[in-house]
Amino acid sequence: MSSVRRPDHQHRPDHRADLRHVLTHLVTPLLMCIGMGLAYLGAFANPSPHHLPVAVVGSGSGAQVLAQSINDKSDGALDVRTVGSRAEAVDQLKHQEIFGAYVMDTHASGSGAAHATAGGTAKAAPELVVATAGSDTTATVVQKIFTPIAAQQGVPLKVTDVAPPAEDDPTGQGIFFLMVAVSIGSYASVAVIGGAGGVLPIRMRAMLAVGTSFVVGILGTLFAGPVFHIVDHGLWGLWGMAWLYSAGILLIGTGLHTFLKRWTTLGVMALFVMLNFTSAGGVFRPEMQNGFFASLHAFWNGAGFVEGTRSHVYFDGNGLAGHVWTLVLWLVVGVAVVAVAALAEARRRRAAASAAANATAVAAAAVAATVPERRPAHGAADGHGTSGEAAEEEMEEAVGV
Repeated sequence: MSSVRRPDHQHRPDHRADLRHVLTHLVTPLLMCIGMGLAYLGAFANPSPHHLPVAVVGSGSGAQVLAQSINDKSDGALDVRTVGSRAEAVDQLKHQEIFGAYVMDTHASGSGAAHATAGGTAKAAPELVVATAGSDTTATVVQKIFTPIAAQQGVPLKVTDVAPPAEDDPTGQGIFFLMVAVSIGSYASVAVIGGAGGVLPIRMRAMLAVGTSFVVGILGTLFAGPVFHIVDHGLWGLWGMAWLYSAGILLIGTGLHTFLKRWTTLGVMALFVMLNFTSAGGVFRPEMQNGFFASLHAFWNGAGFVEGTRSHVYFDGNGLAGHVWTLVLWLVVGVAVVAVAALAEARRRRAAASAAANATAVAAAAVAATVPERRPAHGAADGHGTSGEAAEEEMEEAVGV
């Protein structure tokens, strides 16, 4: 006997819908890849100075000629000025108005040592004064600029660091990586509060965001102080800035989740990773970046945290108020976004309730249309009221169903 053989394709499941679902969700990581590539390589691939402020110390014509010569040869890379004394240059360094000061005559400033030449005459060694806590990479660039100038005088260049970073953070970049840790703890919590907590009222979600920011700020302070010792004093001030920074991210993300839904992760990554890490000044200061990321450094929250922490820990609070106000403004933006989200959710609830009421009314009318009308007998006036009441009761039951 011959058996009927069925084609195999009849037993194969159709995965087209599943494949379409997976491909749709792959859009998000691919967009992340594109965004991270454009942001990181655009910000860090080719660092070079752009109007980097440095100074030549001296009041004579020699200092002015040297400053003008360096400025002309830099073709816009440097912004060279002259200052009258080494003390004035140090003050500008600690206010981060300049990032290097070349002292020509260290005998006059009382800070240098003399080097004997072949003829036996003493020649003062020039000095370069830097503040590496502000940016180690910038200090390195400044040293590369002035080392050949000192070599032309036939003496070695003395480098003095007037604001060194903590002993356990020799490059001074620990603050930047602390900002990275606090950022990840903040925007990752947004996904949990918006996803798992999506059934909660917006007010409760906002309270969770604020509470989480307190915890993230404490964890960041512990990492910076007792654990890794990248900050050796001023931990309360550090915690305050970490809380402001984290709360701003969490509130903005919580509010945006109302509108972006599953695209929230991509949105907060664009705001607080792609544009934030690249403009914070932790790896390269804005003077070493192109105009786009340098302009973001002026008002972005990551730059506010990094520069605020540097000012608080290493530069005696110079410029701290402006950086704290940057963090406060981002927190205010977060509160505003949550408020707008609350209004939007309230409007959606009213619209849903109205739609449900309309649907109920339509269903009631449809049921009523299918109920046969009961006509009272001719002349039975008393029965008319009874029949009307029965019909009304029937209608109420239909509406209830």
